Amino acid sequence: MTASRTTELETRCDRLRALHRPGAPLLLPNAWDVATAKAVVAAGFPVVATTSAGVAATLGFDDHEKAPAGEMFAAAARIAAGVEAPVTVDAEAGYGLEPAELVAALRAAGAAGCNLEDTDHAAGDVREPERQAEWLAAVRRAAQADGYPLVINARIDVFVGPFVAGAGPEVQAELVPEAVRRANAYLAAGADCVYPILLWEAEALRRFLAEVDGPVNVLRLPMTPSLPELAAAGVARVSWGHLLYGNVMARFTEQLASIQES
Repeated sequence: MTASRTTELETRCDRLRALHRPGAPLLLPNAWDVATAKAVVAAGFPVVATTSAGVAATLGFDDHEKAPAGEMFAAAARIAAGVEAPVTVDAEAGYGLEPAELVAALRAAGAAGCNLEDTDHAAGDVREPERQAEWLAAVRRAAQADGYPLVINARIDVFVGPFVAGAGPEVQAELVPEAVRRANAYLAAGADCVYPILLWEAEALRRFLAEVDGPVNVLRLPMTPSLPELAAAGVARVSWGHLLYGNVMARFTEQLASIQES
């Protein structure tokens, strides 16, 4: 990477980090290719976030690290090169790469930031928080050793299984202490922000925010509190994950059905 590209990437990292302001959340409608990334920027959003589900689908693969890492990073590189805005990449659980390899791939792709989740896709379970914190710390050290101010958004997946199973607010409340434990461990390990994906219940979210020592990212589900309510609660970042991709594909399917009917 040339000196000018290095300086530009560092500037994008710094800009992304500065936009994490509790109470004035960074809004991240997730993109999945260059066209959607350009649309996000044209609409006035200052940062582009990718969705691994959408990117993998456009490449012909399922989510959850079913796509080859090289193809995912190549897609991320095209997106980062296609817009004049910081890009934060959904890097899933790191694709089994060693921390230095992961950092090198993200830097080569031009990523200002990344999501790193604590699911072990090979095992089909959530990693132990101590193990995940150690791994995040190693990623941070590798980035620092390379002079790369990568913005790390550490995803917390303890709510995923219960959400998929249809668990209600009571289960969300029961899981808050474990989510808080993970969040503070990941922040202490060097994460810039934590992301308790699928935490949606208002009171459980308020408890989480009150007990976590850093910026928090929330997924904007239909049942999540409104954007003004999330801002008032102190959320620093709101993303849409795969939901916009799903909405677009649903609309496309409707259009196809309409063509068939006509």
